[in-house]
Amino acid sequence: MTGVPSTLAADSAPPALPARRWFGLRPGAPRAERVARRRHSRGLTVAACVILAAWALVAVFAPLLAPHDPLAQSGPYYASPSAAHWFGTDQLGRDILSRILYGARLSLPLAVVIVALALLIGGGLGLIAGYIGRWVDESLMRLTDLVFAFPPIILAMVVTAAFGPSARNAVLALVLVSWPTYARVVRSAVLSIRSSDFLHASRLLGVGPWQALRRDVVPNSVGPSVVLASLELGNAVLMLASLSFLGLGPRPPAPEWGAMIAAGSNDLSKWWVSIIPGIAILTAVLAFNLLGDAVRDWLDPRARNAR
Repeated sequence: MTGVPSTLAADSAPPALPARRWFGLRPGAPRAERVARRRHSRGLTVAACVILAAWALVAVFAPLLAPHDPLAQSGPYYASPSAAHWFGTDQLGRDILSRILYGARLSLPLAVVIVALALLIGGGLGLIAGYIGRWVDESLMRLTDLVFAFPPIILAMVVTAAFGPSARNAVLALVLVSWPTYARVVRSAVLSIRSSDFLHASRLLGVGPWQALRRDVVPNSVGPSVVLASLELGNAVLMLASLSFLGLGPRPPAPEWGAMIAAGSNDLSKWWVSIIPGIAILTAVLAFNLLGDAVRDWLDPRARNAR
């Protein structure tokens, strides 16, 4: 029997496709590569937790850590970083280090409040829409589409400008533009649970609709909303800083990081006035995002196994 020539077999063979990657790893990657990837991910998670723990301690003990009153003039105008003022002073002679420390007491708790309220409102509406369905689902989803039609920062600016710049109005505006995302995620999870076999089995066993909602639907829809909330914490810090940068956040002289960057933007030669608050925002947002990725991998078995 004559075999197929090697050249013909090579020409007729389909071209080799590049290996697809799943969460940064090739299928069938060596064990050493997977172990290194897992250690790298754990290292980033630990670093994020350390940074967030440090900021939490700073927010709690700011009165003890701040070397000066954040609202009082404690040095000359635009003093560069020195031993007397580690991060320098701003255009009014206020110590920037003290304002950064006190700013953590304002920016981080407000971000948590924004995410918590958006999760509570959006998650509740998404749960109702997905479980009841029919005209309730249609009405609530059209309302979310209406909010989604506007860019979030523009809508937040309009709401805050209409009610006046303040920390409370900034929080309400950011909750208004954030809740539709949670509503969509929770509704999608509830719709998937409604068609599951275990929910049909519980109904056949005589479990009432409200009891099934409490025992089966709500616990199984918590995971996606928790992951989204952990990822949105960094975005809440950024959005709040953006409103403050535009003069629509907490009123001066509150030591808010975004307002501090805006004050430094008037004279870019005094780089420490705006760069140092920007670094504070960067570290907090990066830590929140890394922690959100860790929560997602922990709650998603496929992502956990891929790593």
